[in-house]
Amino acid sequence: MAIKNLKSLLFTFCLIILCTSTTQAQFSFYDSALGSDGLYRQKWNVLHYEIFVEPDINSKTISGYNNITFFDNGAQLMQIDLKQPMQVDKIEGKFGDINFRRDSNIVWVMLRDTAAKFKINPDTNFIKIYFSGKPKIARNPPWDGGWVWKKDAYKNPWISVACQGEGGSLWYPCKDANFDKPELGATLKIKVPDSLEAVGNGRLANVTFDSAGKKTFTWVVTAPISTYNIVPYIGKYVPIEDVYTGEKGTLTLDYRILYYNKDKAAKHFTQVKEMLKAFEFWFGPYPFYADGYKLVEAPFLGMEHQSAIAYGNNFKQGYYGTDLSKSGWGLKWDFIIIHESGHEWFGNSISYRDVADMWINEGFTNYSEVLFTDYYYGLNAGNEYLIGLKNNIKNDIPVTGVYGVHNEGSDDMYYKAAAMIHIIRQLVNNDDKFRKMLREMNKKFYHSSVSAAEIENFIISYTGLKISKVFEQYLHTVKVPELNVKINKKHLYYKWSNCVEGFNMPVKIITSQGKKILLHPSEKIKRIKISGNSITVDKNFYVTLTFN
Repeated sequence: MAIKNLKSLLFTFCLIILCTSTTQAQFSFYDSALGSDGLYRQKWNVLHYEIFVEPDINSKTISGYNNITFFDNGAQLMQIDLKQPMQVDKIEGKFGDINFRRDSNIVWVMLRDTAAKFKINPDTNFIKIYFSGKPKIARNPPWDGGWVWKKDAYKNPWISVACQGEGGSLWYPCKDANFDKPELGATLKIKVPDSLEAVGNGRLANVTFDSAGKKTFTWVVTAPISTYNIVPYIGKYVPIEDVYTGEKGTLTLDYRILYYNKDKAAKHFTQVKEMLKAFEFWFGPYPFYADGYKLVEAPFLGMEHQSAIAYGNNFKQGYYGTDLSKSGWGLKWDFIIIHESGHEWFGNSISYRDVADMWINEGFTNYSEVLFTDYYYGLNAGNEYLIGLKNNIKNDIPVTGVYGVHNEGSDDMYYKAAAMIHIIRQLVNNDDKFRKMLREMNKKFYHSSVSAAEIENFIISYTGLKISKVFEQYLHTVKVPELNVKINKKHLYYKWSNCVEGFNMPVKIITSQGKKILLHPSEKIKRIKISGNSITVDKNFYVTLTFN
């Protein structure tokens, strides 16, 4: 395509974006391009990524290619995401080199000069994009994304990537959109000096050697996978192998550990089988039996890299040896093993479609810690852990971000969303039904990307609870519902305030004589007879209590 035609198409694209986002003036065209299913993402769907990467450890640069197989429904101009300062060197297609134009963090690929020039028969196609450059270095991984270039305790290179917030386009070209994961998975080829080992997602297919003293590790993951989850690990690794007999048969367990930590890891990672037993009970089968389960020792705290979870908790209980709930229960297990593994169900199998709904990943995974504690230490222990976590809620901005512009909501997507899920569990008031709901959710949305609306409608339909206002209150506002009460002449007067219009969530109270009562407040004053002269709210509900 000539540059003139490309500019015309880009102008049209900009007009479309501007017309649909006038109320979000604080966001740029590039925010919209990354966060939405724009015109130049719509006519092609990713089927498979074949990524090759060779890092230069001394210069902290990388080079490689991504061979993208996609279903082509007549794409003329393709939006490929690749963040600066990474560069595209060349793009090849079925008929030779393909023209492209760089525009900030977008690469516009001119797949066809004009739609009329080619007979459009929807079919499988490919483009091979060669890239190189010095990718962003993570200064505080995993919270600050980028490549991590470190050395182990014996000064050997120890390298990986953490890029959840920025996405895989931080270092390789791709369609960086959770709503279009590669349906047939991904292949990751990592070329390293022969003194090092390289680990990726899924299973090791082969290792090849060249005459220059380097070897290439080829890892294959068969399930759909988010771009930020495709990650290389490079270091002096040794394997520890085990198996777990679970709901779908034999699951291979593969731990890749720095060689001097092998004995320590073999003892500490016995928790993995405990985790799998608890989570398969609550959520159903581990979602990636075909790709196995893997923990890889990483040069940062941790991340839920699908079938190759990053582990950096120093073989300690809790979160770097601390309890985020301050209840004591969080020191009974390794936070990274439990939390990041929980993401295999919520985050990697069931994924948010738009990052604005990231609470789907983080809220349910945070709640998986509660359910793990419950499974091994009892209902009261799980409740105490959740109640302790509520102290971490900030209520700064809403949990839900802005749709279509790659905008995350508050970090309360962890603790506040988990508190909301815990409330729903109280309202269901039947743990067998609650567990079946979670299992059915994982079955229904297996290996798919979903919206919050889909999750909310599923829960409402399955439970029969009228809780749409509960989702609205806790996900879209920073208000904590206030239960306003007054006790007068053996009557309790009560109503909701500081809430969204129509908020009618039931809430459990406890009288001074220990009687538990489920109230059904609204924004209008109601009353019931009561014995005793005071009440408290069940701590399993995230509300405040005010006396008039």
